[in-house]
Parts: sequence; C-alpha cells; structure tokens
Amino acid sequence: MADKKFDNSGVIFKNEDKSKDTDRDYRGSATIAGVEYWVSGWVRKAESGSKFLKFSFKAKDAAAAKPKPALHEDMSDEVPF
Repeated sequence: MADKKFDNSGVIFKNEDKSKDTDRDYRGSATIAGVEYWVSGWVRKAESGSKFLKFSFKAKDAAAAKPKPALHEDMSDEVPF
C-alpha cells in the first residue's frame, strides 16, 4: 500500500547515519498548508532534566514556501481629493 500524504502531518525516523554529535537525531518530512518540508529533530535536555525534541523545517521547494503577496482588486493609483 502506498503512503498517503495528509496535509498538516508528517513523519520522522531515527537518523541512522548520524556521524557527529551535532547531527540531527531524527529526520523526515511533513506537509503543512500544502507545502512539503524536510523535518530535522534533535533530542535536548531541559534545565529541569526532562528530555524534549527540538524541530527544524526546511521547504523542499524554496520557491513554494515564499508567501505570495495579497492581491487587492480595489487598489488603484488614483488618489481621491
């Protein structure tokens, strides 16, 4: 069965290719608002001692991730006096 991509969801896997301490601990992908992202995750430790995951997202297609300017039909160059 092929994997289905659901909007606003993703998946991460343990990074088995980690070669140094600063490399990400987990990697994967996600689709957010219709844009596909690479996901990286690092296991961190809070001052209290509890562990948590820190995430980073990078657009797979950088052009698609740039916000598009809003178009306003009612805008014109004319200034009313």
